[in-house]
Amino acid sequence: MLLNLADFITFTLLKIESGTEQAAAVHFFFYDSIKILLLLLVVTHAMSLMRYYLPMDRIQSFLTSRRFFGLDYLMAALFGALTPFCSCSSIPLFIGFLEAGIPLGVTFAFLITSPLINEVAVALFVGLFGWKVTLIYVAAGLLVGVVGGMVLGKAKLERYVAEFVRSSGSQKERFRSTTFSGVLNWVSSDAFAITRKVTPYVLLGVGAGALIHGFVPEGFFEEYIQKDNLFAVPVAVILAVPFYANASGVIPIMESLVEKGIPLGTALAFMMAVVGLSFPEALILKKVMKLPLLLAFFGIVSIGIIFVGYVFNLLF
Repeated sequence: MLLNLADFITFTLLKIESGTEQAAAVHFFFYDSIKILLLLLVVTHAMSLMRYYLPMDRIQSFLTSRRFFGLDYLMAALFGALTPFCSCSSIPLFIGFLEAGIPLGVTFAFLITSPLINEVAVALFVGLFGWKVTLIYVAAGLLVGVVGGMVLGKAKLERYVAEFVRSSGSQKERFRSTTFSGVLNWVSSDAFAITRKVTPYVLLGVGAGALIHGFVPEGFFEEYIQKDNLFAVPVAVILAVPFYANASGVIPIMESLVEKGIPLGTALAFMMAVVGLSFPEALILKKVMKLPLLLAFFGIVSIGIIFVGYVFNLLF
């Protein structure tokens, strides 16, 4: 049905000649935009409902108790996966975790995972690459968050956190409704707010992907980036750092790059670095931590992303 709708818009409404580069780009744009936005609406409603019922007080208490080695890092990473934040918007919650007394490494597990895995990224991956790739990607993202958080926690770098972060902060009281209809209204409002926030990034990302899909010649990327090029993955990560986008904006670009011949792991490493290691994020984090901690954070996450890229290139 979506394919027929994209055909109707491209060839009937816009009267673009079939088989041209323009037709390929426009058809790609409308088909992927409609598919992704519908997925976003469904998934964001489901995840907003789940987040509403999360026992935040108990989660915070568990993360500070450290009763089971490693489980606190996993819980923080899973919570990061449930939050629809980009790297920059995750930072206020990261600060709130530190103010609440949650260990530094655990808070980094959240900060690393939050922009990499969320309902937006999962919805896009399922729609574009299928469940198998999505599940492996989610597992890899959680692994990067957990291991990265553990390494940073064991390094004892708390002295490099800004003093004001350690001061006790106030938290806004969570919305609570006495009726289920009130809960649904809140959930729907939250889901639509998230969707409206990311829609421009979706359209920009799909638009860029459409240009690549329609106008970049076949074999253009294959000539320069191959699986047997050992430096392709780290170069992709380094090139991604100056850019800034959330998952909704960069995953459609990643899809187009894969279609043009870039190995999946290399394209995935570029995507993860764009959403998880951005220059704006570094500028914001510099306000709450000193340079040694910032460099350690970026270095460890970069190594994790490069590892994931190599693994995906071996598997696919």
